[in-house]
Amino acid sequence: MSTIRIIGVPMDLGASRRGVDMGPSALRLANIADRLRDLGHEVEDIGNITVPDRAMLPLDARTNAGLDFLPAIADVCAQLAQVTATAIREGREPLVLGGDHSLSAGSIAGVSTALAERSEKLGVIWLDAHGDVNTPETSTTGNVHGMPVAHLLGVGDPRLASLAHPSPAISAEHIVFVGLRDLDPPERKFIREHGITAFTMRDIDERGLKAVMSEAIEIAGRGTGGIHLSCDADWVDPGEAPGVGTPVRGGATLREAHLAMELIDDCDKMVSMDLVEINPILDQHNSTAELAVQLIASAFGRQIL
Repeated sequence: MSTIRIIGVPMDLGASRRGVDMGPSALRLANIADRLRDLGHEVEDIGNITVPDRAMLPLDARTNAGLDFLPAIADVCAQLAQVTATAIREGREPLVLGGDHSLSAGSIAGVSTALAERSEKLGVIWLDAHGDVNTPETSTTGNVHGMPVAHLLGVGDPRLASLAHPSPAISAEHIVFVGLRDLDPPERKFIREHGITAFTMRDIDERGLKAVMSEAIEIAGRGTGGIHLSCDADWVDPGEAPGVGTPVRGGATLREAHLAMELIDDCDKMVSMDLVEINPILDQHNSTAELAVQLIASAFGRQIL
């Protein structure tokens, strides 16, 4: 059993819809710590990273409002990178609760930095309806939660692209997308040009979740010291997970989502995890947060029998 360090990041600066800043509270309300302790893990909940109040940040009417928040997001991610790096150095497994997906530019950078100190690379499995590989130049919205993968690969704004030491945090050969179904044209181009392995929902439909996830684990684990699992709640179909800001129909079913997590646990390679983009304002009786807690439990060893 592992020692899991829970880190909350109540940030909605990267998204246009308000509300995901309450995601960490919703997950704690759904008893995430107790669920993990019931599985035999030691759990340390160190509270939340400090995030500035969005309403108090200055906006420039001449620019896209989303990009106005980028400096503040970079500061939060730099702080988060220090916390996740420390967790890995101390033999803890960081579990980061979001908050919008831009935080992963920091959480993964920190884990990458700590692994690099022992001459190891980091693999990443990105469970998401979206690619998150836009840059400030290609994004039509300016929303930074659509950019973390680009920044982790060293592309985009230097403040977010250089958080890992050394940077970039990850290489294209070590990240795998699973469950994509909503990509902008620049994201399609980016994925092709960088040679990133990307499994869409069509791949899951045709090959089955087990085959896709097993290959993703093999690729992310090849030549790396461990795998970071980054899970956006909108990866799951909105019929199961309604409390998300950018729902896209046709996502993973409840059992597919659990199977993905169970396979991650089986491989024994996960060193860190993010669960992001839960929006309690849009949820129904905290059902999405409760589902997310069940999925996290499956990733950390919960079994049916």
